[in-house]
Order: sequence, then structure tokens, then C-alpha cells
Amino acid sequence: MDAGESIDADGGDAAETPKPDVSFVVPAKDEAAYLRGALASLTDLDTGYEYEIVVVDGDSSDDTRHVAREYDATVLSGPDSSIAASRNLGADYASGEWLAFVDADTRVRASYLTHLLGFVEANGLAAASSYCRIAGPRRAKLMEVTINHWFSRLERPILPGFNCFVHRRAFEERGGFPDVPNEDTSFSRALGARYPTGYCPRVLVESSGRRIAEDGLTGTLAHYVSLDAQRLRANERTSDRI
Repeated sequence: MDAGESIDADGGDAAETPKPDVSFVVPAKDEAAYLRGALASLTDLDTGYEYEIVVVDGDSSDDTRHVAREYDATVLSGPDSSIAASRNLGADYASGEWLAFVDADTRVRASYLTHLLGFVEANGLAAASSYCRIAGPRRAKLMEVTINHWFSRLERPILPGFNCFVHRRAFEERGGFPDVPNEDTSFSRALGARYPTGYCPRVLVESSGRRIAEDGLTGTLAHYVSLDAQRLRANERTSDRI
């Protein structure tokens, strides 16, 4: 495992390490209570790929930076403006060919990197997400079903920001995450218009679900289900006539 250069944005360079295959970018503001679980899951990945972990700290007042250092992650001083800006800053610093965006309250399964990287390469995709598990009340479980069985079937799949795996070239060509509401949806649709994207049908991450509504996934559901359900029905009618 390559856990990346253990430096702060205002610190000195650590020993040079091999260029990673994948860079994990984790935006975090006052996330000490959740971040340890996320980083522990990343350091416990069962993979032969090289990877680094970049935590973008949004001017936290708790022990977020300290927790990140415990796991030898690179810690950047990020903007306290938006999660899109934090993700983009982390991507600018990261050196991996692939960028994996996860949130501070998301835990990846040990097979995450091997399965997801293998999936995008086998299918010629520029970006992907995977099925997920979301802990919490009924509303959170409804969002889990929505992500796994609706977002994954859209013509341009919505790749949630807490579980988004994208090739650096495609990410840069699309200009990263736009600083708008529902930034992950906007990014996914723009990316899908230019590159093939998809969903790995394995559950590879688990999220707390505490900010689903705040992060805007539910706000886009009705609009995109309406558009893409029409496409699915049309395809089914065409198949029936063949």
C-alpha cells in the first residue's frame, strides 16, 4: 500500500514515494468522529495497486487534521466554502491516474479498489460508482435503493460524490466538480455526455446517510427519474416489438 506523502500543505516534503495508481480524495470539516473509520477502511484495502490518501481539511476546529495524520494521509488546508471546491483541490494535488472521491463518513470494503478498478478497465469506462449500503432511518434506506436501482440505470448514471471513481484525464477535461447545488449530479451528467460511465453491481461502500438530503441527491431524483424512466419504457417497448 502507498498511503501517500505525509505532509501538510504548509509543511515540508516527505520521502519521495512511487506514483500511485489511485488517489483517494476525502474532504473533511470537523469530521474527527467519522474520519477515523473512513481512513481505517482505506488503509485496510486488500489490493496490489498503489494508492495515496489526500484529506482536504476545511478549517476544522476539532481533531480532523490529527486523525488524518494518524493514518499517514496527506493533509491539505482546504477552502471552507463548498465540498466541490475541496474535492477539486484534492484532485489538483493528487498524483494518481485514477481519482477516488469518498466522504469522511464513508467506509470502503477491503475489495473496493481491486473490484472497482478492474470493473472500469474491463468495461472501458472513464468513471464509475458502485452499489452501496446506507445506514440510518427509513429515508436513508430509500436513498440506498434509489442509488442502487435508479441512479445506476440512468442513461447518464449519477455518481454520488461519496463514491465516485474517475480517470484523471476525464475529470480534468470536464473541469472537475462545479460549484453548484447537486454538484455530483451536475458533474455526472456532464461527464456522461462525453465519456462512458457506469455502476459496479457490487456493494463496495457503506455510508452513514446523515447528509443525503443536505448533499442534494434527493433533490434531483424526481427530475431525472422522469427523464430516464421515459427512456427505459421506450427501450422496453422496442424490445417487445423485436
